[in-house]
Amino acid sequence: MIRLRPVLPFMPALLLAACATPGSPSGAPSAEKPIKLHEAGLERVMGKTAAELIALFGDADLDGREGQARRLQFVGPACVLDTYLYPAKPGVEPVVTYIDARLPAGDDIDRASCIAALSRRAAAP
Repeated sequence: MIRLRPVLPFMPALLLAACATPGSPSGAPSAEKPIKLHEAGLERVMGKTAAELIALFGDADLDGREGQARRLQFVGPACVLDTYLYPAKPGVEPVVTYIDARLPAGDDIDRASCIAALSRRAAAP
């Protein structure tokens, strides 16, 4: 018979530790190893260049850079989408490795839903 009682107090800490990104103490995305997400709808953005994002959503509302990293933000009436682009290696064009989405009020929203809403906005005349 297995006894789990001594382990139970440490379960929350163990679960949180499993969420951290390797090589990144804060859990932030690492430029060396892009995060691969398998959520339906994210493939329209993940791995895309800045030019491909602009073709999909129109001009970015915010274009920021820090070192080799680039953040493009697209704002619509339904949501705000932040895309983070990193080069796979020096001298290579940066591509999207991380996405964050929120409602205009700041609450989290499903990223794929935000991508779909912004795509419809860009397609409208």
